[in-house]
Amino acid sequence: MSDHLFLGGGFSDPRKVSLMSNSDQAAAARPYTDFAERMSYGDYLHLDSILSAQDPVSDSHDEMLFIIIHQATELWMKLMIHELEAAIACLRQNTLKPAFKMLARVSRIQAQLIQSWDVLSTLTPSDYLTFRDDLGQSSGFQSYQYRLIEFLLGNKNPAMMQPHTHRADLHGRLAAALNAPGLYDEALALLARHGHAIPQDRLERDWTQPYQESPGVERAWLAIYADTTAHWELYQLAEKLVDLEDWFQQWRFRHLTTVERIIGRKRGTGGTSGVDFLANRLKIRFFPELWQVRTGL
Repeated sequence: MSDHLFLGGGFSDPRKVSLMSNSDQAAAARPYTDFAERMSYGDYLHLDSILSAQDPVSDSHDEMLFIIIHQATELWMKLMIHELEAAIACLRQNTLKPAFKMLARVSRIQAQLIQSWDVLSTLTPSDYLTFRDDLGQSSGFQSYQYRLIEFLLGNKNPAMMQPHTHRADLHGRLAAALNAPGLYDEALALLARHGHAIPQDRLERDWTQPYQESPGVERAWLAIYADTTAHWELYQLAEKLVDLEDWFQQWRFRHLTTVERIIGRKRGTGGTSGVDFLANRLKIRFFPELWQVRTGL
């Protein structure tokens, strides 16, 4: 992180420095070192809390890698949720340009998460076995934030809320997302407001169920792609959605290959079928018509 990017780097305001004498400028250019009464970098980021949150349950050297990778992933997912919820609100309000930036940011976050699998893949099967039994039934399958992301993107499944019934706060937030239109639902509502013939059964449906593809929706996207000049912003929205799902699928694939590399085809600690479960996730499409429309162009 660049000093000059982060909160001005702790140096004096350069506009004021330019009005000082040379000796005063030299003194003012020194970084702050006394934080007895000032907010420091560590204070702002609550680093004491973050860096003390790694609590291995075994004596294995490699467990620290496992913990930090997953904690960092959860932090990135928190930002994804922040951006996705804001993007959904923007679509609802017909403000597309801010939504484009938010969706592009989510895609870049996914790129970071894909790279994290490269680090985790340095964990060999023998390394993992030194602490796997100590994990009990804890599993990434139980990630509340990952489930929320899937709900926001439209992959709804009420049964997936079961691991969170012991936490009313988490279960409640998942229930709210389950019962609300997802990102693609809001995109289709936007198309309808712009005069595109979106079938009514896609605009008024049971939001707790996963989205089902529709020939009528595909025709609407086809009209947009056939005349991008006339529908430029909607075309840009379509491409941002495709980009997001493309990165998400790459993340899923790297997840699968990393798991297979480390545990083979054994069942996961959370009771899922491991690699087979992850392979089935690759078949899920959030925005199916946006992929099908390419064949019809």
